[in-house]
Amino acid sequence: MFAAAFRTAALVVCALSLGLSFAHLLEAPPRLWEWPADLWREATVFHGQYALFAAVGGPVEILGVVLAAVVAALALPGRERWTSAAASAALYVAALAVWLLVVNAANGAMADWRPGPLPADFRDVQRRWEAGHAVMAFLKLAGFSALAWHVAGPRRLTVRTPSP
Repeated sequence: MFAAAFRTAALVVCALSLGLSFAHLLEAPPRLWEWPADLWREATVFHGQYALFAAVGGPVEILGVVLAAVVAALALPGRERWTSAAASAALYVAALAVWLLVVNAANGAMADWRPGPLPADFRDVQRRWEAGHAVMAFLKLAGFSALAWHVAGPRRLTVRTPSP
């Protein structure tokens, strides 16, 4: 029962985490190919379009990694489908690492931007920010798929013979 509660919580929280990244992925095409650069900067940096992604999404991201790791730890190496549980945790950790190394670095650069002319590094920072979110979405999709397989995939049947 204890392990089932963690598996359920991990599915829910990891699905929410994937949803955040999938939303970024769906928003990217018009933001990159249709919006003028100053609109992208205004919406992304100055007008709080992503404020809730930080306030709500940040804790969801961390909790997703923790719960995926707990599910992998409860599965125990050598047991049925342990590999998918461990892969799920590793993929969610990788997604968080991409956020820390790529997206957060872009966020740091954007924190210094001010209204007025676009900064010289605008396109580089924009591409890193958008690409980092896209990579995160694909890592989380793979991680969620592995978690779902661990939780809901086929199980080996144990045949018990009756005692004489």
